[in-house]
Amino acid sequence: MTVMNLKRIAEAVLLLAVMAGCTSRPTNEQANGSDADVATEAVFTEKIVPEYAEGFEIRYEGKAALVDIHDPQSESAGEYHYALVRRGDQSTSIPEGYEKLEIPVRSVICMTSLQLSNFIKLGETERVTGITSTRHLFNETMNQQLKSGKTVKIGIEGNFNNEAVMSMNPDLILISPFKRGGYEALKDVGIPLVPHLGYKEMTPLGQAEWIKFVGLLCGMEKEANACFQTIEQRYNELKALTADGKVKRRPVVFSGELRGGNWYAVGGKSFLAQLFKDAGADYFLKDDERSGGVTLDFETVYNQADNADYWRIVNSYPGEFSYEALKEQDARYADFKAFREHGIIYCNMKTTPFYEEMPTAPEVILADLLHIFHPELLPDHKPVFYKLLKE
Repeated sequence: MTVMNLKRIAEAVLLLAVMAGCTSRPTNEQANGSDADVATEAVFTEKIVPEYAEGFEIRYEGKAALVDIHDPQSESAGEYHYALVRRGDQSTSIPEGYEKLEIPVRSVICMTSLQLSNFIKLGETERVTGITSTRHLFNETMNQQLKSGKTVKIGIEGNFNNEAVMSMNPDLILISPFKRGGYEALKDVGIPLVPHLGYKEMTPLGQAEWIKFVGLLCGMEKEANACFQTIEQRYNELKALTADGKVKRRPVVFSGELRGGNWYAVGGKSFLAQLFKDAGADYFLKDDERSGGVTLDFETVYNQADNADYWRIVNSYPGEFSYEALKEQDARYADFKAFREHGIIYCNMKTTPFYEEMPTAPEVILADLLHIFHPELLPDHKPVFYKLLKE
């Protein structure tokens, strides 16, 4: 048997292993293979078709995948257009208005935990050579890459270390163009800036479906589709438990805390509001037409949520969070029914990989909330992200 045949057998075995689950990890040679090797592989063996995500569209023309990215919360926001072609392919013509990207990408910089969560879920962290922050970073593999220097910190939005970026020379940088930004300086580096707008999606499955976009960038469409199909199936199974009046009572839930005198929440068309609805509860701002952040004063929140059954809080409390600790922050908190009757739903980001895992685990989040709102529906569920605060 020739060396080439042995190599092909080995590659086939490896591909089967990758397809067996979402979290397989490539070797360095796979992630950083030579252009010649990658160019011989079929890039579009499986199509990506977004069904829930509204922030990206894909159409296939010849040897190119044409990707259109836009803000799902605003039709007037700018659009971004990319033509994804096989690495090393110089023959494919690129439509006017599209920026060429060669795939699979070998190295990428992630600006947010949401972006990073896609690579973690796919077992592709070795492609991530730069991140902005290590705050609340739990993933063991990523921490080892940082320790070894395979991945480096590039600073924070608005204050990037351009020299560090250029030294890594990644294939592309994933950005969040409608956040604080600071990306103008990065444009001078000459590395493609590609928006990842999962954080703008208004449904949990829409946000999770951005794993397909990352799968396309990595040349792992089959694996990404399989991952999302598993997420989608379980999410919809759980969602069906509360659909069509199957629950006798829908509790009311509110969210947020006071920060600098303002109460920060999200509107009734948001990702979070949809999550509460699918879990069989009513969000206190469910009739609000906004999809993004909402700033309120305490009196407005109290008037609408004083008798709400549950209060969702996510923070980074140093130590053991409790009702007493919450009351010490503002004595008025104790006036809420959810406080008096111990209905606080809590997640501490200091001890839980919330933003690192939550975007690609909406079915787990939904199960946590279902277990709290309607414990009879999931009596054996063990909380992962959210739990009721006991004391």
